[in-house]
Amino acid sequence: MKAIGLMSGTSLDGVDVALIDTDGEAVAAFGPASTYPYSAQDRALFVAALEGARALTDRDARPGVLADAEALLTTRHAQALAAFLAAHPQHRDVAAIGFHGQTVLHRPEIGLTVQIGDGPALARAVRAMTVAPGPALVYDLRAADVAAGGQGAPLVPVYHRALARGLAEKGPLLVLNLGGVANITYLDGDADPIACDTGPANALIDDFMQARTGEPLDRDGAMAAAGTADEAALARLLDHPFFGQRPPKSLDRNAFRAWVAERGGVEAMKTADGAATLTALSAACVAAVLPHLPRRPELLIAAGGGAHNPTLLRMLGGRLGLRVLTAEAVGWSTDALEAQAFAFLAVRALRGLPLSFPTTTGVGIPLSGGRVIASA
Repeated sequence: MKAIGLMSGTSLDGVDVALIDTDGEAVAAFGPASTYPYSAQDRALFVAALEGARALTDRDARPGVLADAEALLTTRHAQALAAFLAAHPQHRDVAAIGFHGQTVLHRPEIGLTVQIGDGPALARAVRAMTVAPGPALVYDLRAADVAAGGQGAPLVPVYHRALARGLAEKGPLLVLNLGGVANITYLDGDADPIACDTGPANALIDDFMQARTGEPLDRDGAMAAAGTADEAALARLLDHPFFGQRPPKSLDRNAFRAWVAERGGVEAMKTADGAATLTALSAACVAAVLPHLPRRPELLIAAGGGAHNPTLLRMLGGRLGLRVLTAEAVGWSTDALEAQAFAFLAVRALRGLPLSFPTTTGVGIPLSGGRVIASA
């Protein structure tokens, strides 16, 4: 069936929209994909929501700025979907939509994960732009896993497994998503995927660049390429207990912000050296997971915004000692992969198939999830 995924990641750069044809087990065809960037004002509100969410104890509460952010986020997703379907009217007969929302707090250790995004409001908007009876809308895909004792993240590994079955490479491999937070999927034949967050990817770099230069990111890794990573600072930062934990494990976007501020000394560095040190940290965090895997991978496939950063890719290859390819190089989409994954997960949810596994989130048994609004 045709399914659309809507993804707003931890980098807060915009809404990714992607269409695939899938039965939730294999991908029959890739459809179009587009990104609809947030404005600077949008991003500022979402950053404020991240700050406001830090005190939440109720996943359904929307105090203060969180209510405004949820309303705006839902509007931007409806606008992105409308623009996508206007550009591709032949896909108005889509059967399912997966709506990730925006994670503003992720603390699975206390059973709490919060994704803002008003599913019923988006479903009402969808009815006006699709062919009757309209698609099923699947949202809030992490909550069931966390309620059952899982980490709630990452959810994309089951999609990585479906994609990897079409590769010529059959040895163990890593799929690395470089969003605000980095996460890996370890795949080896027909075994269940092993997955975890590895640490910060773009979030710390983006925040540093915004504060130092007013730019939202280190475009093409140019600033980091001009600097030198502080290896002593990296050693201090890698002395975090998270890196000694075995998968599965997951992180909030801001989990390492205070740690880096206290131990990294980045604020005292020149801008280029600070960018180089934070970029090297992102690579070193991925390298730290290798000892926890059953076998050494032979290949790393990088996707997400960080896959456009050649400095980060070069550091990954050097610190991991692996061959590094981008998703595009193996016929996948570097930018649309996570949006595609939430289309895939929506179909799996409709079929009652597992979204998460003991080896990916730590949940006790393979588990489906998501809230469904039928015939949205």
